[in-house]
Order: sequence, then C-alpha cells, then structure tokens
Amino acid sequence: MNLRDYWDLIMIMALSLLLDVLIAVYPDSILRKALGLAFVLFFPGYVFITALFPERKELDSLERLALSFGLSIAIVPLIGLALNYTPWGIRLIPILVSLTVFNMVFSLAAIYRRKKAISPWIPWITLDRIKEELEWERSSKLDRALTVILIIAILTSIGTLAYVVTHPKPGEAFTEFYILGPGGKAADYPTDLFAGENGTVIIGIVNHEHRNVTYYVQIWLVNLTWDNSTNTTIIHEMYPMPGWFNVTLPSVPVNIEGNWTPQFEANYTFSIDKPGQWQVWFLLFKDKPPELPPAPPDGNYAETGARNLILEAINGTVQSLKLNVKVTS
Repeated sequence: MNLRDYWDLIMIMALSLLLDVLIAVYPDSILRKALGLAFVLFFPGYVFITALFPERKELDSLERLALSFGLSIAIVPLIGLALNYTPWGIRLIPILVSLTVFNMVFSLAAIYRRKKAISPWIPWITLDRIKEELEWERSSKLDRALTVILIIAILTSIGTLAYVVTHPKPGEAFTEFYILGPGGKAADYPTDLFAGENGTVIIGIVNHEHRNVTYYVQIWLVNLTWDNSTNTTIIHEMYPMPGWFNVTLPSVPVNIEGNWTPQFEANYTFSIDKPGQWQVWFLLFKDKPPELPPAPPDGNYAETGARNLILEAINGTVQSLKLNVKVTS
C-alpha cells in the first residue's frame, strides 16, 4: 500500500481533525474560517463521490469537482435535519462531530474502494493532466473559451462565497431590558404593597448594539385609565420616582450556544405613599435622555409634555417595562 495513492483522503481526515482543534483553541482564527468553508462545502461531497466512484473512467476530474460541491450542499443540511430530531439539536459541537465522523468514515471507505479498483482515480494536479482532462488539444477555440469562462466563474463563485462567509453581516442590533423579582427570577414581583412599604426589583440591561452605548433609565409612578368611548389613554397622575440612573456598557455578542449571562443588573427599591392602583414605568433611552419640562408645583407631570413619554411607551416607540402595583392603606 502506497500512501501517496491516498494523499487526498488522508489530507481530508487530517484537516478535519485540525479544524476540530482550531475551533477548540483558536475559534476566531482566519485558518479556522478557511478550513471551515472546505469542511462544509467540499469535504463531505468529495469523500462521498470518491467512495462511490473509485474508477478513473467513471467520472472525469471536472465532474468530480462539481459534484463534490453540489453533494456537500445537499449532505450537510441532511445531517443538520437528522440532528434536529436528536437530544443534541443543531448546535456547533454536534454538527462538528457529525461532519467529522462522516468525513472520516467515507474517507476510509474511499481508501478501501480505491485500493480494490482496477484503474483508480488519483488526483495528481499537473498541467499535462489538466489539459488531458479538459481535452485541450482536441478542443475548438470556442470550446476552449467556454472552458476558461467556466473555470473563471467557478473560481469567482468560490471566492465570493468565501468572502461572504468570512465577512458576515452584523446581526440585528438590540438591547435586552428586563426586570426581575427580588429573588432574581421572573416571579414574586412586589405587586401588592401597603402605603410606604418598600418593594424591590432587579433592573437588567444587556447591550447587543455592536457599539458602546450609554443607557439612561427613568422611573415614573403613573395612574392612568383607558377611555373606551374615545379609545384613548388618560393619564391622571405622573410622578418621577427617585433612583434614575445611567450606565455605559460595551456591546457583547449574542451567545446562542452557552448559558445566558447578565451584563448589568441593579437592585431598585421603591415605595408608594398613596393608596390605589398604580403603574411603575421603567423607560430606557440610549445615548441621550429626553428633555423634560419644568417640574409642576405639585410634582404631577400628567398635564405636561412628559406625558408623551408614557404614551410612546404604551405604543412601543420607547423601550419600556411596566409593573402594576396595588397599594393599600
């Protein structure tokens, strides 16, 4: 057995294992991205075609090249579809392991089939071999021109695909804004209080805006009703609550593989002196807070332009959170 006769298949197995190491050790390296392209778009189809058609006469080199890309595009989604029905799901590690196993198994099958072949196809890349495959000497000028155009188109497509994959468009920019109960869960919110009793929530912010952002948090105590006859919101009372703050956060990537982790959280304790049905509104602004009108003598902003902040929050044009609180005397 001459290992040179199986150099392509041995190289695919070695590169598949090398990619596994790169993803574990150097996940952001350029080499990982380049190998990842070949690992997904070429290796599976190549080893599959080589295992099916080991004889040289069955397919020429250009056909094998085209089928390797085409079958890879078909095989990888099928593996992903199969993983979707397993406990592991479509995630990086299961996909990586599945494709590595696929490449290894079919590489070994291709080695066995090539060893048993009468006239095996072995991809030696030389200028004379390329001319022979393309029947260059016997082709007309038109056929030669079309062949050159086809090769240029294939190389351009591969280059374009490589650029798109290695320079992905940034994902959607957004901010996570949430409140939790005092126990750090989305439960046990202080929704029933006595007048003057303290209630505590946790305010959380996570920046996915792809840039540093200064966030401004305003907290308002609001009493409002809905007028069914006019389909409008009527704000009766609106008071600023103590504890407004701002914080500057760097952007963090969205991690869909690991466990979710908070970026910024702060405890907020409040109390309400007046009995009734109240709403505590948490408004979030980026980079610059809105200007407020002068404070009214009684502190009630319901009849000022500040009421538009709550109306915009209700309409969804201002990022906000609301906590309904019943206060008894």
